[in-house]
Amino acid sequence: MRSTNRLTEGALFLAIFAVLLLVTLYVPVLGLVINLFLALPFMMFSAKNDRKSSGIFLVGAVFISLIVGTLLSIPLTLAYGLTGIVIGDFIREKKNRVASFIAGSLAFLVNLVVQYAIAVAFFKIDFIKESIQVFKESIEMSVKMLGAVGQSPNEQLIEQFEAGVEMIGYLTPSLFVMASFLIVFLIQLVSFPIIKRFGIPVVGWRPFRELQLPKSLLWYYLFSLLASVIFKVDEGSYWFLAIINIAFVLQLFMILQGLSFIYYFSYQKGLAKAIPVIITVLVLFIPFLLYIVRILGIIDLGFDLRKRMELKK
Repeated sequence: MRSTNRLTEGALFLAIFAVLLLVTLYVPVLGLVINLFLALPFMMFSAKNDRKSSGIFLVGAVFISLIVGTLLSIPLTLAYGLTGIVIGDFIREKKNRVASFIAGSLAFLVNLVVQYAIAVAFFKIDFIKESIQVFKESIEMSVKMLGAVGQSPNEQLIEQFEAGVEMIGYLTPSLFVMASFLIVFLIQLVSFPIIKRFGIPVVGWRPFRELQLPKSLLWYYLFSLLASVIFKVDEGSYWFLAIINIAFVLQLFMILQGLSFIYYFSYQKGLAKAIPVIITVLVLFIPFLLYIVRILGIIDLGFDLRKRMELKK
């Protein structure tokens, strides 16, 4: 009886996945949104069945993607399918929300890196280099257009743009990490309310103000800064890429810690909930504020500002 129910359930979820995939592939604007729901059938099936059944379900989804799409839809199915199965497995095991988020993000990241490597090695398609080349051509075209209308471009500004484009290439590993974590966060954001509606228990997030990153991250961050100053490495070398990517990711952690402290401070002082939200939005659009929030995160992590506030009560 259980086997029959599993087959029926699997067929239903595969049908739902087929519809979502069709919309994602063939409806341009709506597909960008529906794309986030592709992992939902895998999450729901995996949350109610064992890993072996989930693996068979993924194989079925790959065949479905070949029928409703093309060979190009297989990478999409594998990325969202494996991510959904991992998250669903954590839900079934009643693991905490943070653990499922990290595991799902790592699963998506592995898929992204492997698929990128295959595209470069076997199909000679490097979308990162192609995107950088498009940016460079856009800058050159803008300079020519300014020259055509008799205006001289700002050389310093052009150099900054070119340096920024080069930096995108150097930060590719970090961008992959950021993209994976952001996409999985959005997947969970839209999927978990639906999963709860179907009676599947999901452990909730702890409040953002309670976020406290390991203090060891601060030492890693300081070491990466020192390494970038002390060690003179050639631009573009392996060590250069490693240092700037590690420093970039750790900077994001410090900013996250700083924002968490702002939410904690607002909560402790009884300020309106809108205040930390407005500050967060301003930080995203005003680069100068990022430095202040990052320093705040470093101080909070290094000097236990929260404990000091509690002792003063």
